[in-house]
Amino acid sequence: MKIKLFCAAGMSTSMLVNKMQKAAEDKGLDIEIAAFPEATIEKESEDCDVALLGPQVRYMLERAKEICTPKGIPVSAINMQDYGLMNGEKVLNEALQMYEDFKK
Repeated sequence: MKIKLFCAAGMSTSMLVNKMQKAAEDKGLDIEIAAFPEATIEKESEDCDVALLGPQVRYMLERAKEICTPKGIPVSAINMQDYGLMNGEKVLNEALQMYEDFKK
């Protein structure tokens, strides 16, 4: 499974990716998680299962849905509080739930 986070600069998002990756490893899940600039969402969403937007680019959620939904990829903006607290486990769980709900 691949989860991709899209953000403005990428510094804090990379920290969140590391925390999400650790949470996935702790659960014994084989998940690839990476961060990319929001400008690359069209290209980078080609091979992912879930797309998440950092709170700083949540304004582009509708455009992200236009790109991702036809590809069968659920997309959402990360909760600002979870992002601020770098709560990797909660963000991971929400991404997994989005994936399950979307595939139903």
